[in-house]
Amino acid sequence: MPQRFAGLVLLTAVVTGTTAIVAARAQAGGEQVRVSAMTVHEWGTFTSVAGETGQAIQWTPLDRPSDLPCFVTLLNPTTIKVGPKGYLPSVKATVRMETPVLYFYSQSDETARVKVGFPQGLITEWYPQAVVPPVTPWMDLYTNTGSIEWPEVTVRPGATATLPDERDGSHYYAARETDASIVQVAGQNEKFLFYRGLASFPVSVYAHSRADGSIEVRNTGLHDIGDMILFENYGGRIAFRVLGRLKDSTRVFRPTSGDLASLRNTLQELLVANGLYPREAAAMLETWRESWFTEGTRLFYLVPQATVDAILPLQIEPRPAQVARVFVGRLEVITPATENAVLEAIHKNDGMALTAHSRFLEPIVQRILSTRPAELDQTSAQLALRTIAAWYATAEHSCR
Repeated sequence: MPQRFAGLVLLTAVVTGTTAIVAARAQAGGEQVRVSAMTVHEWGTFTSVAGETGQAIQWTPLDRPSDLPCFVTLLNPTTIKVGPKGYLPSVKATVRMETPVLYFYSQSDETARVKVGFPQGLITEWYPQAVVPPVTPWMDLYTNTGSIEWPEVTVRPGATATLPDERDGSHYYAARETDASIVQVAGQNEKFLFYRGLASFPVSVYAHSRADGSIEVRNTGLHDIGDMILFENYGGRIAFRVLGRLKDSTRVFRPTSGDLASLRNTLQELLVANGLYPREAAAMLETWRESWFTEGTRLFYLVPQATVDAILPLQIEPRPAQVARVFVGRLEVITPATENAVLEAIHKNDGMALTAHSRFLEPIVQRILSTRPAELDQTSAQLALRTIAAWYATAEHSCR
């Protein structure tokens, strides 16, 4: 029986602990803390959509069938309003937390307890089996405190194990292409701990598209934003611009040149420079190869260490000698060029062009209805959304 229904914002944070395997006293309460020689690396993505003022808005991240293998557990469809296949299309959020994976490296077998908190968030998918708090139908992301815990993770360096593989073409499997140790939880084997979620925490990066074609980028957080890249793809024309770090605000015009190979090399270098091993960086890029570089304009940015730790407080016992957490913020920017492309596709009833915008079509259409009502009526807008919904239905991955 598939386990999917069995239980229902570019780069990094690096936290380094002691390298000695000794017992240490915690500063609070004199609690004994065990320290191991393990190294733990994590990468993930925070995806959001910029509104008319540049601030991240609520959208519906789970408006399409799951792209994950059937052995991955999905939040219990009996605990919250869901679509017919068990995913959560009705839940709106400001952030889709996508595919954080935790890798473990050790010279000897270790057993660890791993817990990730998620204030203002909800864990929606995971593997291997984990403990996730129950969710009520009246759950509010703004006040919910989500979490996920693996009480007993066995790290087995050098071990070989049969890993689940459904040969379904899912991008999930790319994350395995590293030198990380096998981890075992409740008899389930994998090369990492995997989880995903939804959240409504404030996104500290604003991106306001202006009429002259420029984009105003603002940092409203307490910490400098790391290296940023402005990317766009319109009709297959690729262009990007590296913006560097951001303390407060900057204004940038649309990029005019670039190609995917150069962009991937730039991203690879940044990921490695900020804590990932080369094979981990390659695995992250391969995981998102078909999603990061699709039609539209988006800003990739480095999520500050303190921000990651506040969003996803991580506890590992015994405490690893080193922990590197590398998270990429992805902010979709709805530019006039994007609006024009969608309007043209709607007027031509071009379903293929509409599907190029995928799960971001809904907020794009809502923006056009709000700012350019003379060019789009409600009937045409709803027809466009039904067109992409029908496309999803034909492409749906079944987990029966």
